[in-house]
Amino acid sequence: MEEVTLSRRLAAEFAGTALLLSTVVGAGIMAETLASGNVAIALLGNTIPTGAILVVLITCLGPVSGAHFNPAVTLAFMVRREIGFPKAFYYLIAQIAGGILGTVLAHAMFEQSIWQVSTHIRSGSAQYLSEFVATFGLVGTIFATLRWRPDGVAWMVGLYITAAYWFTASTSFANPAVTIARALTDTFSGIRPGDAPAFMVAQCAGAVVAALALGWLLHPKGYPHSAAANE
Repeated sequence: MEEVTLSRRLAAEFAGTALLLSTVVGAGIMAETLASGNVAIALLGNTIPTGAILVVLITCLGPVSGAHFNPAVTLAFMVRREIGFPKAFYYLIAQIAGGILGTVLAHAMFEQSIWQVSTHIRSGSAQYLSEFVATFGLVGTIFATLRWRPDGVAWMVGLYITAAYWFTASTSFANPAVTIARALTDTFSGIRPGDAPAFMVAQCAGAVVAALALGWLLHPKGYPHSAAANE
């Protein structure tokens, strides 16, 4: 099998996260515009494209980079010793940069101001708990599907995020790169920058707890060590 170079992996993480955010932000703008003030319809219009694009991106780019598109997912794989710190750090930079570009692209496509700062308040213990639960569930979904049905990861992640938009009070950001990028849009999907750090802490905590819990649940003899941890 052809070895995928780090530069190609990073390009996939950058492009995938950019397309994810252009979908999240762009669909939010479109949904809010067409919903005529009906927030439930707007949220539904934001939910379906997000779940759909995740299926597409993971299917297309998974063989290249693993299709993390999410620092919390990368952190979880690092906890499992399936990716080493240097590579994880490069993934993080690519994901954050891609997310910011995706937000900028969405603004450009909808003739919005390119650079924005969100004023959408998303704070409180219920919101932070929701982000912990959303990220725990996302990471758990990934690891459990990889263990039992690895060919189904794209669909399981897309379906999980579609559901989590509605069963969490925060509408399931579940992704620090997404959170940073959404702080840069004052549209339907935005989050006030002051609220973003607590979201990201909750997301990382959920990812770490899920990695540990699923490591115990799915691998009773311990984590499957990988040479990737030394890269």
